[in-house]
Amino acid sequence: MQRFSRERNVYFFEEFIPTNHHLPYLEFHSFAGSKVRAVRPRVPDRWSEAERQAGLTELLDDLLELIGRKPPILWFYTPMMFPLARHVAAAAVVYDCMDELANFRFASPLVGELEQELMRRADVVFTGGYSLYEAKRLLHDNIHPFPSAVDVGHFQSARAISDIPDDQAPFARPILGFCGVIDERLDLDLVAALADQRPWWSIVFIGPIAKIAPEELPRAPNIHYLGQKDYARLPAYFAGWDVALMPFARNDATRFISPTKTPEYLAAGLPVVSTPITDVVRQYGDINGLFVAADAAAFVQACEAALQLGPKHGDWLKVVDERLATLSWDDTHRRMDRLIHEVLDPAVRAPGPLLRHVGKTSRKSSRHHRIDYLIVGAGFAGAVLAERLANEGKQRVLVCDRRPHIGGNAYDFYNENGILVHKYGPHIFHTNSEAIFNYLSRFTAWRHYEHRVLAQVDGKLLPIPINRTTLNQLYSLDLEDDAAAARYLAGKAEPTEEIRTSKDVVIAQVGTDLYRTFFEGYTRKQWGLDPSQLDKAVTARIPTRTNTDDRYFQDIFQAMPKNGYTDMFENMLAGENIEILLETDFRDIRPRFADAHVIFTGPIDEFFDCEFGRLPYRSLRFEHVTYDQRRLLPVGVVNFPSEAVPYTRLTEFKHITGQIHPKTSACFEYACSQGDPYYPIPRSENQKLFSQYAELARSRTDVTFVGRLATYRYYNMDQVVGQALTAFKRLQNKEKVNAGLGVR
Repeated sequence: MQRFSRERNVYFFEEFIPTNHHLPYLEFHSFAGSKVRAVRPRVPDRWSEAERQAGLTELLDDLLELIGRKPPILWFYTPMMFPLARHVAAAAVVYDCMDELANFRFASPLVGELEQELMRRADVVFTGGYSLYEAKRLLHDNIHPFPSAVDVGHFQSARAISDIPDDQAPFARPILGFCGVIDERLDLDLVAALADQRPWWSIVFIGPIAKIAPEELPRAPNIHYLGQKDYARLPAYFAGWDVALMPFARNDATRFISPTKTPEYLAAGLPVVSTPITDVVRQYGDINGLFVAADAAAFVQACEAALQLGPKHGDWLKVVDERLATLSWDDTHRRMDRLIHEVLDPAVRAPGPLLRHVGKTSRKSSRHHRIDYLIVGAGFAGAVLAERLANEGKQRVLVCDRRPHIGGNAYDFYNENGILVHKYGPHIFHTNSEAIFNYLSRFTAWRHYEHRVLAQVDGKLLPIPINRTTLNQLYSLDLEDDAAAARYLAGKAEPTEEIRTSKDVVIAQVGTDLYRTFFEGYTRKQWGLDPSQLDKAVTARIPTRTNTDDRYFQDIFQAMPKNGYTDMFENMLAGENIEILLETDFRDIRPRFADAHVIFTGPIDEFFDCEFGRLPYRSLRFEHVTYDQRRLLPVGVVNFPSEAVPYTRLTEFKHITGQIHPKTSACFEYACSQGDPYYPIPRSENQKLFSQYAELARSRTDVTFVGRLATYRYYNMDQVVGQALTAFKRLQNKEKVNAGLGVR
């Protein structure tokens, strides 16, 4: 009853109850002081399963017609109820996945199939804990973990209660208690051993018995089963306990549980002894009042230690209270309600208008007879300089670009299905520079995103860069720590006297086998050259790790523009002193603005008409495909090192953008020799050719070269921003000098 919105009239459709009546009907139960009503269907006990399904569906339709609120929000706790409502036109469908029900004893064989159908229909999915979230996160694009919260005040009252209930008062102290459903999730052998080894301890169980026969329960003079108690009375029972128990079995039914009783016990001031349940250890393992033990002997010892700690007092409770202050049901309600509102709000759900494609005339008319700066290229370098020169420098700026859009290679747009995609492959923003991040934050809000990449190798998806998990999965190893992984890699490494090429770098670090597995084929596809023909810089920037950190980048700031890159560029170029001409070649307009200083961000060899020959670049071809499913890949990008696969990588954009959409879009990326220039090819002979153009550029005072193509270097986006900001400072200093000399 905890998870509901108290701001709406809410109806709970409870489990049906067979009755000897001839016709089905509904029972209504109101909760005092709330807008919540429980509706319990009653159906004839003689009905078959098919008749029950049909009857319950009809009763649901009657209820919806009765309350007159269509379309409703449908909130499912179990997939087994989905057949009753799959026909209902809902404003939103919520799947509150509290447990992995398919793993429970006597679970219907239909649970898995119905859950898949419900996942496809659901607009938002909640999970009852982090482990369950990690197991389900690839099944939906709008899924969120909500571990159990607690009514702190209710259970904290146990610390001050002295009046113990009559049925618990006679038991000898210490009392060790469990509260919850007594079913297959409990380790009954552990309970029996605990009672046998400490016969002077009283062990109390509060809660209903389900799915196990009474004769299966451990019996001993010091084990007491008190049955189910009213929620309001639970603090009084807890007040008489010295230690709270969570003796869960380690089986399929407990694999993903996040017990509500953990924060309830702690709020009551009780030390807790638990078996190693993943979510319990993950969320509360750092609290001194939690003791974890895997077997009977260790469990007894943990109980002894918990008794020494003592209930309801001690410094350990200060940490507990600080933690629980962040775990209220009110906070859970607010966060869930916000997510549901995002689904219900058409402005949030709709993809928004297609981002503007500005025609050949211009996005803005040419207002000025004279401009101060002509910027060639509307990517990061050009946009940053345009913004700084116009807004900080108060200069008049014209930006031109041959493409029909701003943003350069970072341009993103909504495709025909309303999915936000990156036209020119994935662009992931990351930086260690707070100054660069703060600068861009003027033009966009951010969505936190840590990029992860997998490589498909021999039918396996392995983390890239290579880390300890990669090694363990690839070679079926059990490297337990960084030191073991470091020793293993050292044994694979093949040091060489002189490292000159990309091949040398990799083999010296990780050896021939890993080089061939991950680098050789991928590099040949990406660059059209063998790694032995490429400069060492190509692979030197790819790390190898001995830990299990599977993030592709480790920068301090890792985020994506919340509304996309193009929106950020629109904001950056919105100044009054900025004009933009798209689908325009620089050479066509240069004569009109002969006095303007040129900032060139295109290929430097093109600016000089390839006077010394054309600089080699690698190009890319992109194949965008939309799929009628919510998820395609486990991460944003999967690399394909094998030369047998023609493309280098596959990107699923919704991982990167965080967009919620019933469909998904992916991009197959092919490296090629023809097309727009993307990557300067790092070879010594190419660098020598570039140096000739660089020397020519230094002789020009009327043009500034900025960006990846203009400086023939592979820069990340943040590095281009930093380069542009530095170029702006130089230009400003030059303006000040000229102004002092009276020179324009």
